[in-house]
Amino acid sequence: MFESLTEKLELTFKKLRGQGRISEKNIEEALREVRLALLEADVHFKVVKEFLESVKSKALGQEVLRSLTPEQHFLKIVRDELTLLLGGERRELELKGSPPLILMLVGLQGSGKTTTLAKLALYLQREQKRKPYLVPADVYRPAAIEQLKILGRELNLPVHDSHTAESPLTICQRSVEEANSRFCDLLLIDTAGRLHIDEELMRELKSIKESLQPRHILLVADAMTGQDAVNQAQGFDSWLDLTGIILTKMDGDARGGAALSMRKIVGKPILFSGVGEKSDALEPFYPDRLASRILGMGDLLSLIEKAEQTYEQKEMARLEKLTQKNQFSLEDFQAQLQQLKKMGPLGDLLELIPGARKLTQKADLSQAEKELKRVEAIINSMTPDERRNPSILNGSRRRRIAQGSGTTVTDINRLIKQFLEMRKLMQRVNKLGTRALFNRMPPLFH
Repeated sequence: MFESLTEKLELTFKKLRGQGRISEKNIEEALREVRLALLEADVHFKVVKEFLESVKSKALGQEVLRSLTPEQHFLKIVRDELTLLLGGERRELELKGSPPLILMLVGLQGSGKTTTLAKLALYLQREQKRKPYLVPADVYRPAAIEQLKILGRELNLPVHDSHTAESPLTICQRSVEEANSRFCDLLLIDTAGRLHIDEELMRELKSIKESLQPRHILLVADAMTGQDAVNQAQGFDSWLDLTGIILTKMDGDARGGAALSMRKIVGKPILFSGVGEKSDALEPFYPDRLASRILGMGDLLSLIEKAEQTYEQKEMARLEKLTQKNQFSLEDFQAQLQQLKKMGPLGDLLELIPGARKLTQKADLSQAEKELKRVEAIINSMTPDERRNPSILNGSRRRRIAQGSGTTVTDINRLIKQFLEMRKLMQRVNKLGTRALFNRMPPLFH
């Protein structure tokens, strides 16, 4: 989402390279560039003004550490200030109280409220071992009720049997009794939306709030709408006193100003971000991690967490043993590719690796995805013996595999060469340890 902003900020920091020290003159020049980059990213002008004042006072008021260059010092200050701007510490969704705890999701039409409610229910079921009960209370859009029922069936989550003939308030009141009878400890309400905020909608939502006293009222806002999302948040908060925000479509190509302005302008924490269409594409919002990603520093913690969620511990231990014994085969390589695909699109994963975006900015990632499919087709065309022992792949076998996979013998030769090089690298990791191997890499990767 922040690709354009990231590129502009990187150019700004680059201009500080070679400077012997930080001075008021070079900081003023850098801040002018940062100001333009933030405004172009649709960050609220008041937020930009306060942010730059804070960065300037700290950049000129601190002694530059001997271990840091002026560029690194300025980058560290900007990262720390961005983290504060985004909310500072990660805020958890607090769920203490007598069951069923009620969570009410509000937002305009098109913000992704219904799908987000299902994603949130699934997240809380998996991560916090909760028993959610889903309530469709948007009687003005019949498709919304049916949509949530379909999502509930797909995710094996109970959904209240709402009908358009009932009032939203009656639906919500009945759902509390039903949740109790099913021993569900969370009640998630999908409320009605409009194309814009109006008094009729707000009075309806307020009546539900006053009757049910929800533990949380969460605004679902589309990050791609920029400052409109911030304005919506202010409108909903003035009527309902929001407890948190979920930003959807954070994987889009918008400028990202909503995420950077929301906390400061509205004063409510961003709790989650939607990063895709899949049912598990809802992530806890970490201000420090997003600040690092905006500055092109990657987000290895999120990458590790994605890998841990995808890879089973037993499988990881098995692969480690195979590598130590030099028994890692194409069959194991294929299994790893399948796990990698589960983690998400290649472009999204590369964003989490420090420096990877620079290395791949001229690359066609769609071609990389096609290459992975080609590799899978080649391995699928091999016999089990050939996958386990690539050394038996003579000329005739390679021609057969090429024909079966719709590739060429050159493609087969390239794959085998890359696989053998990867196996050597994995052996070095086991001998040296990842830190030692990292230290031996060229400076480009540091």
